[in-house]
Amino acid sequence: MAELETTCCSPAAEAGCCEPSEKAECCGETKGDGCGCAAGQQSTVTIADVRETVREKYAAAAVAASSGGGCCGPADEQGVFGSSLYADTQEAGVSDAALNASLGCGVPTAVADLHVGEVVLDLGSGAGADVLISARRVGVTGRAIGIDMTDEMLELARRNATEAGVENVEFLKGYLEELPLPDASVDVVISNCVISLSADKPKVLAEAARVLKPGGRFAVSDVIADPDMDEQTKADMQAWTGCIAGALTRAEFAAALRAAGLVDLEFRETHRVHEHAGAAIIRARKS
Repeated sequence: MAELETTCCSPAAEAGCCEPSEKAECCGETKGDGCGCAAGQQSTVTIADVRETVREKYAAAAVAASSGGGCCGPADEQGVFGSSLYADTQEAGVSDAALNASLGCGVPTAVADLHVGEVVLDLGSGAGADVLISARRVGVTGRAIGIDMTDEMLELARRNATEAGVENVEFLKGYLEELPLPDASVDVVISNCVISLSADKPKVLAEAARVLKPGGRFAVSDVIADPDMDEQTKADMQAWTGCIAGALTRAEFAAALRAAGLVDLEFRETHRVHEHAGAAIIRARKS
């Protein structure tokens, strides 16, 4: 998907109201008080726009974490996103710095059923918490790889790995839609509330399936939108960087997984993260 388009007088356009004197020029008196200033114009949001918006937020989060600040604020305090979700996993010893910088909506490593010797790939690895946890579980004969597009997060993740003394890890710069890995090269794909940030989620899932070995496992935490999520929320780029607006519904996610060649689908909602969305564990297998 190259572009995301909003049409004239769409609900998203109508979210910002025009001054009364400008309404007629915008899209006519018939639209009334709901007419948005952007109505009457064709606006296009590209994949590059989405990437840059997401990159800016997560780069700022990495800088804040590096300087000792928090990443998630009130949402983390409410146990919706972030490090508090790891409280009962007994993983704090892996790297407190990495866990404290988490921006995820779940703990995918808790359900990935990792085994010694496996190769694990974390999509959107951020500060590296789930990569470090995975590396411990697969042991020295296994390997954990993190993919992220944000230089600041990659730097933070590598520093966290060094400080934690974990060596069987690798952090690579790349896009989830274009994974820098060969076909059938990993046993398990995990991710923590990152797939929903992509502007081309079917491509991300197709890439995940491509790099999985036959029989390989897909186990992610992500946000699933309710079927009735309103158009204004879907169009809100600020919500997109918080995993909400970009989320697929369960039916859409399932269809994309099947199209990618994944089977044995399982969805389990863990908690609500928004009026119109919930965090869920999603599991599947490459046939």
